[in-house]
Amino acid sequence: MDKKNLHHIDDKEILELFQRDKNNELLGVLLQRYTMLLFGVCMKYLKNEEDAKDSVQQIFLKVISELHKYRVDYFKSWLYMVAKNHCLMKLRDKNKQTTELSEKLLSTPDVDEEKQTLQEKEASLQKMEAALKLLNTEQLECIDLFYMQKKTYQEISEYTGYSMMQVKSNIQNGKRNLKIQMQRMPSDEQ
Repeated sequence: MDKKNLHHIDDKEILELFQRDKNNELLGVLLQRYTMLLFGVCMKYLKNEEDAKDSVQQIFLKVISELHKYRVDYFKSWLYMVAKNHCLMKLRDKNKQTTELSEKLLSTPDVDEEKQTLQEKEASLQKMEAALKLLNTEQLECIDLFYMQKKTYQEISEYTGYSMMQVKSNIQNGKRNLKIQMQRMPSDEQ
């Protein structure tokens, strides 16, 4: 299966192929699409780059495990909820405090409430995707290589021809500009 041919296929079709074939490469395509979004969610909650990177990897493993057991229809929204819950649980464990999260997880939300939550999460993810597109080429390239392709500063420097300082600057400024763009966007962008 050629992964390059899958980039134009929507999430739902890839999930259907995965349900049929159980091929983890298909999940890899989906997860690669949303790596930056996952990282953004983790940074929002954990406010620590290393914790966020670790959490993205842990979430990947959880997603692969869960998708072999359960059928998911709205991947991006479901992935957001998995990431959010993972981060909240990590914060709870870190602070050794009980939170309302346990009660919320134990209670079954009604269908309308769940649908609204999924729609809100979808809007938030679309907002982040739109904000990523507003970054300049150098920042987007460095952020993609660093967070999605897990390249080191040195590897990025060799690949792009940018100096180490330019790579660091592009990543740092790209993260800051992403946050600024997200804050500027209206909350009801649908």
